[in-house]
Amino acid sequence: MPSESDQLPRISIITPTLNAEAILDNCLASIARQTYPRDRVEIILADAHSKDRTREIGQKYGAIILDDNGKNMEEGKRLALRHATGEYIVFIDSDNEITHPDYLKLAVKALAANPQALGVESYYPPSPKMSGFCAYLTHLLHISDPISWLMSANPQLVARDGETERWKLPPGTYSYPLGANGFVYRRADLQSASANEKFQDTHVAMYLMKNGKPEWLRLKGRGVHHYYIQTLWRFVQKRRRATVHFLRVQEEMPVNWMKEKPRVPLWLAAVYCVTFFGPLWHSLLGMFRDGDARWLWHILACPASVIGNAWGVWTYRRRRGDKGGGNQSLIAELVVKQDLKK
Repeated sequence: MPSESDQLPRISIITPTLNAEAILDNCLASIARQTYPRDRVEIILADAHSKDRTREIGQKYGAIILDDNGKNMEEGKRLALRHATGEYIVFIDSDNEITHPDYLKLAVKALAANPQALGVESYYPPSPKMSGFCAYLTHLLHISDPISWLMSANPQLVARDGETERWKLPPGTYSYPLGANGFVYRRADLQSASANEKFQDTHVAMYLMKNGKPEWLRLKGRGVHHYYIQTLWRFVQKRRRATVHFLRVQEEMPVNWMKEKPRVPLWLAAVYCVTFFGPLWHSLLGMFRDGDARWLWHILACPASVIGNAWGVWTYRRRRGDKGGGNQSLIAELVVKQDLKK
């Protein structure tokens, strides 16, 4: 009789890394705790030539380590996809920690039962290892940036079957950044989008929605703890790097979810963030609705987001013509220290 391990499909976990020593062990340990049979899981690190112990930590957990010579994380993910052998692909960033040991097994089961769904999206529950500010960004906003949060369409719950939830976007919009941080895809769906050649997480999800897979799944209360950033100043720096990275990607693929009928246009979201009364209103509304005082961070995060994004645009324009491997070195130069709350 075949064992359970033989019957379960193979999973490839893809993690782009760059000097992730402070957070990678926490990430890979959460993968090791999964109830999914270890011999059916491969971990692939697309490492952009880390100078710290990142590769050593990856080797400790049996990861396949590839040399990522690209200029952004998407190129690392494309590289890893070309080497992946799993029937299911899971994107786990180094600042992620899978929350429940049954996440992978339930995700695979849910996708097998829902062929109309393009993948499984994570919830981002808070963790004692994150600051209140980090919990506000990831757990409360879910999108880690007030500007993006304001522009994003609100997903609609379609149905619930046990632990599995089915979600979709309102009619007429694709303005929702879907596809990263613990997201689970079928490899066949990624191949249909030629992801191994032109992967960009939100582009792939949007392509699949537009081409016959309008729904995605969530698992009740499950996903990843997303240790995006712990402090307000590092958030400003992170938004700077994210903006430079976004503009680099736009040079190659001028497609993005913010052009797909967002709730408000980018300019208006930026204006909202530099006013006091808009952020105050949403802070009070969030506190009243959720009973969570961490919504007060919204008042400070909104102008910080504008500063960080404007700084990123300025950096991109100033450094656009850098020679000598400037693209890759600039992204590496702008990496912001990420860590866990002690």
